[in-house]
Amino acid sequence: MEYILERTQIVPVPIQDAFAFFSRAGNLEEITPSWLHFEVLRAPDELRYGSLLAYRLELFRFPIHWLTRIAAWQPPRSFADEQISGPYPLWEHTHRFSPMDGGTEIYDHVRYEVPGGPLAPLVQKPFVGPWLDEIFDYRAERLREILG
Repeated sequence: MEYILERTQIVPVPIQDAFAFFSRAGNLEEITPSWLHFEVLRAPDELRYGSLLAYRLELFRFPIHWLTRIAAWQPPRSFADEQISGPYPLWEHTHRFSPMDGGTEIYDHVRYEVPGGPLAPLVQKPFVGPWLDEIFDYRAERLREILG
């Protein structure tokens, strides 16, 4: 079963600056909650179409390795990353940037599936969904601090 997570946020910087922030893989560590122990293991300094990003995180002290590829790259308007290997049967994250008066709207669309087959809804509702909400809430707060 597929799930969708959507988030929208406005930051008071020009679209080029917002996109530039997201095009640096190292900034992922800055906008990820510390409880995940997130670390970028391998990535180019500046992302582009086809870039591979390898990360590691921990959940309940269990290490999780994740590899994504930049599947679409249209600066400064959008890019998308897709999981090649990692914790989800499906993970596609599209980032869109739109100029607005006084800043940039950042829109995230994540399409994902939870492991567990027919039991996935039992994992999604009490665990994965709330965790993703917490991660994206933290991310929005950090973006306000860093880009605000």
